[in-house]
Amino acid sequence: MARGQLRVYLGAAPGVGKTYAMLAEGQRRRSRGTDVVVALLESHGRQLTAAMAEGLELVPRRSMSYRGAAFTEMDVDAVLARHPQIALVDELAHTDVPGCRNRKRWQDVDELLDAGIDVITTLNIQHLESLSDVAKQVTGVEQHETLPDEVARRADQIELVDMTPEALRRRMVHGNVYPADRIEAALSHFFRPGNLTALRELALLWLADRVEEGLQRYRAEHGIAAPWETRERIVVGIVGERDDEAVIRRAARIAARTPGSDLLAVHVYCDDGLTADHAQTLDAQRALVASLGGSFQQVPGDDVADTLLRFAYAENATQMVLGASRRSRLLTLLAGKSTPTRLARRAEHIDVHLVSRDGSSRRESALAWLLAALRSRRGRAGRASAEAAALSRLAASVLGGRGDLPALLEEIREMFGLAAVSLLERRPDDAGPCVVASAGERPPEEPGADVELPVSETFTLAGRGRMLGADDTRVLSVCAVQVVAGITCRRQDEQDAHAAQHEADLRSRSALFAATSQQAREQLAAAQAALAGLADNGAAATPGDRAALVAAARRAVDRIGRLVTDLSDLSRLHAGALETYIRPVDLDDVVAAALDDLGPGGQRITLSTSGDLPDVIADAEFLTRILASLMADALHRSPADVAPVLTAVGLARHVEIRIADQGPVPQQGNDTDSLALRLARDLTEAMGDTLRCEETRSGGRTVILTLPTAVRRPPAPPPSISVVLAPKSADAL
Repeated sequence: MARGQLRVYLGAAPGVGKTYAMLAEGQRRRSRGTDVVVALLESHGRQLTAAMAEGLELVPRRSMSYRGAAFTEMDVDAVLARHPQIALVDELAHTDVPGCRNRKRWQDVDELLDAGIDVITTLNIQHLESLSDVAKQVTGVEQHETLPDEVARRADQIELVDMTPEALRRRMVHGNVYPADRIEAALSHFFRPGNLTALRELALLWLADRVEEGLQRYRAEHGIAAPWETRERIVVGIVGERDDEAVIRRAARIAARTPGSDLLAVHVYCDDGLTADHAQTLDAQRALVASLGGSFQQVPGDDVADTLLRFAYAENATQMVLGASRRSRLLTLLAGKSTPTRLARRAEHIDVHLVSRDGSSRRESALAWLLAALRSRRGRAGRASAEAAALSRLAASVLGGRGDLPALLEEIREMFGLAAVSLLERRPDDAGPCVVASAGERPPEEPGADVELPVSETFTLAGRGRMLGADDTRVLSVCAVQVVAGITCRRQDEQDAHAAQHEADLRSRSALFAATSQQAREQLAAAQAALAGLADNGAAATPGDRAALVAAARRAVDRIGRLVTDLSDLSRLHAGALETYIRPVDLDDVVAAALDDLGPGGQRITLSTSGDLPDVIADAEFLTRILASLMADALHRSPADVAPVLTAVGLARHVEIRIADQGPVPQQGNDTDSLALRLARDLTEAMGDTLRCEETRSGGRTVILTLPTAVRRPPAPPPSISVVLAPKSADAL
């Protein structure tokens, strides 16, 4: 059975119309007689999106229960049993609820594809693993649901659903993306114009790279060696001499005249005695190329012209910039054609630019060439030195923890002039090798490539592009061993860190539950004592005494109930069952709600707040819970005759809330957070805010909560005319 086709609608942000486009394609296929079902749809309450799904068969979801909460997920078995021609599956990067057959939705989709079912799905650019950290830096929001890039790269079709930031923000204002009470916070945070522009650029650049991969694959499959000028790639050849800087700057000026072009500087090290070992000069030129926005690469080769041409064709270069030969006409006649001349004759479709060098050094270069035969041994040593330098840089990157694995493999690929490199790892279940990381176009996915180096019992380095000689194979083996050693050390460090964190969590949890159990026992003892007093005194007790005993028992039971609620909320929070709903919140309303939750005990809290506090950005329910927990904890710690104090002060862009008590300061080694403080801290972090504790000078503790203020937006300018590359019907969303 042939594997199904995967089509991905890619967007830069929520609300651009990915789900709408997916449903529109499903309707179009259904109208042509194709068997289409909706395997999973997340309409998020958007009416026009739901309307587009009308008439499409919907496969019922599977209901699940996790930690006392109800969830629904895609019923993979039901879809497989129904076996349509096409299944529409929304939100490819989604994480399934624990207990499902797979951890991620893309794994569910893989099962459908293996069964021969075509899948149409949706994805946001910020959910790709390689871009999640960049998206977090841009938006300030960490993406907990990510998708391996390789899953998206394997898609048969990727279509960008594009929309300008201005158009998307207009859709937000019209209520076509989020409910009215979420619009203000969304526009002032995630959906700021700068954020949307940066995410849009990420999506366009990532998709452009995928288009480039497809083009290179097509050229390779059809044996097309001549470069296609779809994108300017300028290769500058350098030899490690001081006046190469002029050649580099000339190439950079050529690249600057064509926006979007690439500048690649390459140095070929060989053993013909003509290339001296100028490590310091090359390092300076590497820095110069980087400052000009280019990349610097070193590749081995015995013939400079052949190596440069092979590199240029592998990179689909359109232009080459070289320094003019320093040899005199006599030396050129004696030695044959110079490297620039040979390149110019053989470059075919690649334009070759020759840059004049400083004439004052011609006599020196001629003398250097005449002495080349005497320096042949030194030339071989130069190559060995260059290899050692490359290995040193690689080892420093591995042992120092700098750079990720694909970047290290890319350096190896460039060093040996290979088209692609993969590090393969044998799976424990003997299900075949898996690609740990790769670099280059169409990297090998299994043994049998041009280069195959077993590194250990489980790791193999595979390369494609050319066969390597004995010397290159030896050096490559050393590089591979260093990379695998770095992976092993990194994995061990991660395991050690995870084990240490797990042990710390267990200690913290054990101490927290011990302290909570002690509080529960104290309250239970208080309730039992009050009930025993009622039973012993009976009718002899005065009405006032009976009322006091009943009130004491009720307070103790209420505190036990609050402990149970806090434990339940803390467990749900750590399980990811509590979702934040961030929006502008009136702080006075939240404080009043928190005092109501405290009941009669809230009357002992002293409030010190100004009347003109701005709204804060928070989850109202979370913030109420935080303040109620902190005030209850402060009341529990404070003496009966000293009331805790809540102070709220508006700063430039934040509101600072302080809750101070006169309770005992924890002794060193016994500073375990109370359950209420632990819950408040975790809820605060879930909102992206900060909470810290300080000891007061007079004894006691002050808990400080910092919240961002809601900034009022200026009146929006008149809408500008823009072109929106999105489905026609999606423009009305």
